[in-house]
Amino acid sequence: MARPRNNPGDLAELPTELRSDRPKGDQIREILQTLTRNLSAGTVLPSERVLAERFGVARMTVRQEVDRVVAEGLAARRPGGGTFVAEPRPARMLTSSFSQDMRARGIVPGGKVLEHRIGTADEALAAELEEPVGTPVLHLVRLRTADGEPMAIERTSLSLSRYPGLDELDLSEVSLYDSLSSRWGVTLGMVSASIIAAPPDASDCELLGIDATTPCLIITSAPRTASGEVIEFGRSVYRSDRYDITIAYRAT
Repeated sequence: MARPRNNPGDLAELPTELRSDRPKGDQIREILQTLTRNLSAGTVLPSERVLAERFGVARMTVRQEVDRVVAEGLAARRPGGGTFVAEPRPARMLTSSFSQDMRARGIVPGGKVLEHRIGTADEALAAELEEPVGTPVLHLVRLRTADGEPMAIERTSLSLSRYPGLDELDLSEVSLYDSLSSRWGVTLGMVSASIIAAPPDASDCELLGIDATTPCLIITSAPRTASGEVIEFGRSVYRSDRYDITIAYRAT
């Protein structure tokens, strides 16, 4: 990500005072949200001290509202660099693959294979894949990127009896789901997933370029084909400061 840019004209765009009939914190948050919409990504926002002095409020009040826009993914902090407008966050639909979803949004998907190992399914994994115990499986760990920025770490296992020869593909160069579709006729059907928010572990922090305070989305899923077969069983770690998860469903 480019170095944050200063914007000396920021203050000219701000109101000169807050209204007395509304909570001050709400108004400051709305001002910050407006700035993040109107300024380009990477632009430094006015400091907490500047905002507190301009509007005559406690610095803690300003800090709480800055924390909120950071949590919303509209702004980001950098030690020694202040608070700046964040890059737009792509939203992930669980009913499509990472590569398909990114390409549909005009974002270039990428990936680096961190682990590519053949093993056999133990009792727990065999149950998730709905295959016999001892079935040969491909264990795959990839760092996923969007426009070159690290976004997620995907850890997954696939049955090699169901997809023979999958282990011979260079999955740093080709899309997993494009390959499953073209070689094995796989069409993505129902996706069930468990999503929890949790702090990343130390190794994931290094790979994703984040610190231990950045919350992540841990997604455990077993997507199925249109005919109902389990495609893979995986556990992925997504940066919640760069990702939104969108879930669509039909009520019955």
